[in-house]
Amino acid sequence: MAISGVKIILVEPAGPLNVGSVARVMKNFGFNQLVLVNPQCDPLGIEARKMAVHGWDILESTVSVATLPEALQGCRRAIATTGIAHHWEAPLEKPSTALPWLLEEIGQPSALIFGREDRGLTNQELNYAQRFVRIPTSSSYPSLNLATAVAICCYELAKEDKGTEEEGGREGEGENGSLRLVVSTSDETAPSDSELAPLDVMEAYYQQLESLLLKIGYLYSHTAASRMEKFRQLYNRAQLQTREVSMLRGILRQVEWALENKSDRENS
Repeated sequence: MAISGVKIILVEPAGPLNVGSVARVMKNFGFNQLVLVNPQCDPLGIEARKMAVHGWDILESTVSVATLPEALQGCRRAIATTGIAHHWEAPLEKPSTALPWLLEEIGQPSALIFGREDRGLTNQELNYAQRFVRIPTSSSYPSLNLATAVAICCYELAKEDKGTEEEGGREGEGENGSLRLVVSTSDETAPSDSELAPLDVMEAYYQQLESLLLKIGYLYSHTAASRMEKFRQLYNRAQLQTREVSMLRGILRQVEWALENKSDRENS
């Protein structure tokens, strides 16, 4: 199933009841990859286990990491959820509009990122995503429980995944004479030149770009973060492939080499 490749990432969750509830929701909709970034609670404790019910296996296989980039390792697409409007140009989309994009590359890992219960994701953390989702809620009480937000998004993805199975599978007989779908295991997942560059590859490029732009004086340390946001938004719209990122990094390396050799020539 396509949704089996989607990581549900919770950044610094504080409530074990919420973590357990998220595991249960994931079990409901067929998700199995839960990643916690610097959790502020015990995801395997009694409270979490109580709320997980039959999703205990999700809790047992939970991966905890220190940073969001670690959680995104290997992912090609990432969508972050946010409850507030930000100053940047990237639009806030509805779950039904944006989330199917996570499933477009069959067999390739992707991520859906949720922030802290009390304050969501920071601007810096949002920078690691390519698209942004805001769940429409009443203006009189817009705040959503974390597990509820996860449930809404998982439901939207599960709807899309069933469509994928119907197109790529074949019918067979299931329990009680019902029909089930068997997903084809053809080489659809073979690597392609059209695949997006993994997020860790993009992050390495951003770090190299920022370092060079600081070195040549295009960026200044006190404004670098906000200026780099613009570059991230630009490249997110471009949806670069791995080979294209390699080309861009080659250009940066050549510029760095030219700067170093110019300095050597001037000192000789």
